[in-house]
Amino acid sequence: MTAPETDTDTYAGTGSRSETDTEALRDRALACLVDARDRTTLLTSCVDEPDLTAQHSPLMSPLVWDLAHIGNQEEQWLLRAVGGREPMRPEIDTLYDAFEHPRAARPSLPLLPPAEARQYAAEVRGRALDLLASADFDGTRLTEAGFAFGMIAQHEQQHDETMLITHQLRKGPRALSAPDPAPAAPYTGPAEVLVPGGPFTMGTSDEPWALDNERPAHPREVAPFWIDTTPVTNAAYQAFVEDGGYDTERWWAPDGWAHVRQHSIEAPLFWRRDGGQWLRRRFGVTEPVPPDEPVLHVCWYEADAYARWAGRRLPTETEWEKAARFDPATGRSRRYPWGDADPAPEHANLGQRHLGPAPAGSYPAGASPLGVRQLIGDVWEWTASDFLPYPGFAAFPYKEYSEVFFGPEHKVLRGGSFAVGPVACRGTFRNWDYPVRRQIFSGFRTARSEAV
Repeated sequence: MTAPETDTDTYAGTGSRSETDTEALRDRALACLVDARDRTTLLTSCVDEPDLTAQHSPLMSPLVWDLAHIGNQEEQWLLRAVGGREPMRPEIDTLYDAFEHPRAARPSLPLLPPAEARQYAAEVRGRALDLLASADFDGTRLTEAGFAFGMIAQHEQQHDETMLITHQLRKGPRALSAPDPAPAAPYTGPAEVLVPGGPFTMGTSDEPWALDNERPAHPREVAPFWIDTTPVTNAAYQAFVEDGGYDTERWWAPDGWAHVRQHSIEAPLFWRRDGGQWLRRRFGVTEPVPPDEPVLHVCWYEADAYARWAGRRLPTETEWEKAARFDPATGRSRRYPWGDADPAPEHANLGQRHLGPAPAGSYPAGASPLGVRQLIGDVWEWTASDFLPYPGFAAFPYKEYSEVFFGPEHKVLRGGSFAVGPVACRGTFRNWDYPVRRQIFSGFRTARSEAV
């Protein structure tokens, strides 16, 4: 996020709302902000100061940078832009500007030490909650339906996921704990389902806290296609590895083949072979690779190569969203695969409730009307699509959230992961990254066009 200007433009939103609706919005914003801060506190209090200030990978910031950045963005957008308050610490704005300093350079900056970063973030939060208690949810685009508060809750949850990635990259014993997902009976349903062709509505124009790249809603025409009922599992991906998938050039896009050769990549990140067994490192613990979990920590090139090896392909972003949201009985697009209700524990594996994906085929209550499972939560799913704007896209409230990333350099991921907060995940939510990225909690499922 970049420093905002004070939001003074009036906005013709939904009109006046009842006191009950206003209080419901206030309660939702409060709950989401508190949930995000509880998670931030957990991620930054479970390690000592050297771990907070160290850079555990050049791909990631020191944890203490994320902590102060969260507070700084909350100050800029809620206290300054919405509340019109004077800056608390204007001298640190550039230190915590993600576009000013690449991650690899952040350890060399004069960052706030951990105790000061915590104090700053806490003081900002206290003032933000005071602002929320009397906020007007009408009148400007930032305040309409509590958008700015929802945006900040999503921003903090996104950095919580980033900090969880840092914990995975961190050396040493596990600092976090969480119960594993409940054991699930082996999935015995169909391996793929047919998504009918025809139009559907992609994106949203009425989800109050949707971000700019999810907007606006627009019609798309999709040819019929088949899609995997569950994400690709470790066992299925291991078959690709054992069949020489990483040594066979014909499965790989040219840039992907060059990348795996240059970096001697032979398996998903954090996997290693021990005799006849594959092991993985997960948050400081080495364990056998569980065959029934969705494969994790693969880049786009790996997902694409597996799909070619399997005689299939990655779904396009449009196909993925139709599979996730389209209800053939009504022809409408749902908020989530299971309907319009916010995610509950029976629907999806979200919010760091667990420290890994659930077995493939879990969460039948979260399936789409066509029976596709785990489209939300567990692992981010690579799609075949470049990250591009929708027709009628307009940057809001700043260009650097989405617009500067549009283009063929980034591929779209969909669906969220076990590390994503529910507030930052929905059927229209779009994520993106470079096709070489593997430290993220990424997996995939495959598709194929219907035979003519």
